[in-house]
Amino acid sequence: MFTVSIENGESKSFDQPLMAFDALRELVPDQVAKTFAVEIDGQPADLRKMISTDAVLRPLTFADDYGRHAFHHTSSHIMAEAVLSLWPDAKFAIGPAIDQGFYYDIDLEHKLTEEDLAKIEAQMKKLIKKRERIERFVLPRDEARDLMAKRDEIYKVELIDELPADEEISFYKQGEFTDLCAGPHLMNAAPVKAVKLLSVSGAYWRGSEKNKMLQRIYGVSFPTREELDSHLKALEEARARDHNKLGRQLGYFTTTDYIGQGLPIMLPKGTKVLQILERFVEDEEERRGYMLTKTPLMAKSDLYKISGHWDHYRDGMFVIGDADKAEEEEVFALRPMTCPFQFQAYLQKTRSYRDLPLRYNETSTLFRNEASGEMHGLIRLRQFTISEAHLIVRPDQIEAEFLGALDLAIFMLDALGLLEDVSYRFSTWDPERRDKYIGEAEEWERVQALMQGILDKSGIEYETESGDAAFYGPKLDIQIRNVFGKEDTIITVQIDFQLASRFGMTYTDKDGERRHPYIIHRTSVGCYERTLALLIEKYAGAMPLWLAPTQVRVMPISEKHVDAAYDVKNRLQAAGLRVEVDARDEKIGKKIKEGQLEKIPYFIILGEKEIADGVYAVRSRTEGDIGQMQPEPFIERLLDEVKRRVK
Repeated sequence: MFTVSIENGESKSFDQPLMAFDALRELVPDQVAKTFAVEIDGQPADLRKMISTDAVLRPLTFADDYGRHAFHHTSSHIMAEAVLSLWPDAKFAIGPAIDQGFYYDIDLEHKLTEEDLAKIEAQMKKLIKKRERIERFVLPRDEARDLMAKRDEIYKVELIDELPADEEISFYKQGEFTDLCAGPHLMNAAPVKAVKLLSVSGAYWRGSEKNKMLQRIYGVSFPTREELDSHLKALEEARARDHNKLGRQLGYFTTTDYIGQGLPIMLPKGTKVLQILERFVEDEEERRGYMLTKTPLMAKSDLYKISGHWDHYRDGMFVIGDADKAEEEEVFALRPMTCPFQFQAYLQKTRSYRDLPLRYNETSTLFRNEASGEMHGLIRLRQFTISEAHLIVRPDQIEAEFLGALDLAIFMLDALGLLEDVSYRFSTWDPERRDKYIGEAEEWERVQALMQGILDKSGIEYETESGDAAFYGPKLDIQIRNVFGKEDTIITVQIDFQLASRFGMTYTDKDGERRHPYIIHRTSVGCYERTLALLIEKYAGAMPLWLAPTQVRVMPISEKHVDAAYDVKNRLQAAGLRVEVDARDEKIGKKIKEGQLEKIPYFIILGEKEIADGVYAVRSRTEGDIGQMQPEPFIERLLDEVKRRVK
């Protein structure tokens, strides 16, 4: 006999093993229809999970991450089954659930169109109405491979070949469609009441340009039509804020095919905002005791071998020369980070414990060989600029310096208006993946415990993510989502307990002994281009005054007022404001309308009366027509708004 309980609820005893779904049906029959997965003793599980010992269950619905994951994963299989019924020659790669729905990568000669998406949707609805049971089964490796090979599923065969020898190879079957899959899934398709296929795009198999280009279909699904309608409305609002569209429309940046993906051209407006951000960061960091460095954009492989990047990060680097001949020839690589370069500044002379902490900062241009499929506007790039710094500290300084770096990050996020949008993630190592890291297990556990204590003391709420640590130490990742819900890291603070030893970095302690310092790697606003993208989306292109590339536009009513307009511009510029004149021979209404579309914060309309009276007719982006103002009060108003960084 064993007992199954619902968390904080009913319990019942059973004398033979049963599926989690059957246990729920016995205990909470009214919740079964809304349950898409379960937690068994606190661990997420498929509804098919067999129970044979005492257990506590928690039903997971669409409101729970894992329940929603099962729902979306099932939706991707329904879509694949629909595609197969329409195009029997289709071959399937991967079809995961993602944060905002699902996708499937498909090898299909037929070029899918918007009309085809409507056909697939209609077929999905027919399949859902059949309420076919979704069955899970497992096969030995050879049988699993044979099953997929007979169906000419070349991508599935490749995946099977790469699975660990002891891996359980599971499949899910619904109707005529069988897919290699680890799950989880619903019991049948019936709960998927509303579905919408959003787009189709190209995606290289495994994100590599060396592989075949597949077709990726994105979709969303919900338990009710009302939820789908609400999501689609939010999606329209997100598209209106999408920096990849809005940033181009407003003239912040552009891209060209013959330069390449992930290599944007920053136009004057975007460049001005980046300059404002960089100056703001560098000035604040200097105020906090940082020392600015400027280091090379590339180095020989020798440097990266010492740091460990050559062994642990080479695939993400742009190598100049033949990487396989690095032992025989000079091979260079563009830098993916600045740390080993700044360490050379520390190594220029001997150091005492009195010299520490040392805080080196740099506005660093970095290069990372991102896959083509990962590129998106300014969010993920192959060349980008970052607010990087490395703090060389004694063990007794780690806590204060880490908290200082966190305080700086929070200060920056608050100034930019992004603080309320972020979450915190403590990224630790995975002891089961020793190949990903350097250093001893005891050191990792000790430093992670130290960092956890610091995070607890900081008062921030954070989640722990195993396996996402840097190869040389644990880190705090400050996470943020773009308008489409895709999560990225905006800022990191890392504790490095290993690279100082590799580079021979030491200091003389109070007792005269030479010791290795700790190093804190950190950013303050992270990648500037990504931050610009997030700001465009946050403010829908209407930048706060202190960040706006143009703060005031002066609009003469007619040609005879143009000289006076330039006098106004010169006066405002002398006060430190960014001003331009719209001297075109156009009606003032058109000038105002176009200025509003460009998200200019303030307009000055200048005509005969304003010039005669020595006043400005002021219009605000947020308040509309303010009326006439004397020059000095107007200038003081704007300078105060800039000083306070009004959002």
